[in-house]
Amino acid sequence: MNIPQAQIVSQEFAQHLIAESLSQKFNLLFEKKKHQLSIESGHDWLVKIYLPWTLDWKESNGLIHNPDSHFSLVLIRAGQASTGYFHQGTLIDHKVFRAYMVRQKQGKSQIKHLKTKGKSRAGSRIRLAETLQFFEEINERLTTYANQFPINLWGISCAKTMWPFYFSSAIAPPFSSKAENLIELPYHIAQGSFEELKAAGELVQKFHLIFSEKGKKLLKEFQKEGLETSTNDDW
Repeated sequence: MNIPQAQIVSQEFAQHLIAESLSQKFNLLFEKKKHQLSIESGHDWLVKIYLPWTLDWKESNGLIHNPDSHFSLVLIRAGQASTGYFHQGTLIDHKVFRAYMVRQKQGKSQIKHLKTKGKSRAGSRIRLAETLQFFEEINERLTTYANQFPINLWGISCAKTMWPFYFSSAIAPPFSSKAENLIELPYHIAQGSFEELKAAGELVQKFHLIFSEKGKKLLKEFQKEGLETSTNDDW
């Protein structure tokens, strides 16, 4: 999903914004499912801050650095996927998966084809078998991460049409679709490639801000103080 007007800011800016919000008695609510901090005034939200995955939020202490962060990303597209394990923000392990699951003439994935014409033909049966194996291999790799490392957060980018097939795989993922530490990546992923995996790994380690119309007034005040932001075109 694309989020217009999202901005990447420095940690200095984010901390200043949080401090000023506290001084003005705004409410700060942390949504663990999105690893997101919301600054609110009354019933209105002003700013939503997607926190770096190497940081945590504690109501009593505010932003704190996680000295031993472990997170994993999985990017799934029809016919291609990638998984990665990150320790303290560094990509330690990755793997790219490919499968013959797109009908060449129509450009339609086997999953979408099953909803219309079934799996009677030999080509469809082959694509279906590769699709099932595709999900199993992905989950096998993720399970290896879960068994070896204390994963704090899992990030996933996968079309909703694939979720029922992915989560019902013969080899289940090491998390449920409703797990509190499973985060749907909130920006566009074009491919399940290694390059996209690296880019996503960098993005989840930055502060991303979204301002409401009222919140934009706060932004102007901070910019007057010399705290700069930059637009993130990947959102």
